[in-house]
Amino acid sequence: MSKLSDRRIEQLALAAVDVCGRAYAPYSKFEVGAAILMQDGQVIAGCNVENASYGLSICAERVAAAAAVSAGYREWRGVAIASVGGVPPCGACRQFLAEFGLHTPVVLVNLIDGARHVCHLSELLPSSFGAGDLPRPG
Repeated sequence: MSKLSDRRIEQLALAAVDVCGRAYAPYSKFEVGAAILMQDGQVIAGCNVENASYGLSICAERVAAAAAVSAGYREWRGVAIASVGGVPPCGACRQFLAEFGLHTPVVLVNLIDGARHVCHLSELLPSSFGAGDLPRPG
């Protein structure tokens, strides 16, 4: 399993906290920021974007992941998620992030007290569904 240095944890945590302040959450008032560390050291961040049609809202984790893929990245070294309470990602985001590696370290940042909890995505999504579960054509 991959491990992040204390310096990288701090870098990711600060990026997630920073982008959290740009969240568009007029309905839930629950702002979330996510930051993803790429193999080359680049950090790509995203925040949640809500919509009056709630089902069209996009979580911070998926915004950051889509931005990373759009920038050409497919392998990540770590993810940080900042929110009040330092809550883990929703089920949809866990599955979305798992597409890019269950070994990924995840840093959960509590905006209230700055506490950080580090775990791996595989702990948050045991018995995950992935490409290996799909039938092979032919």
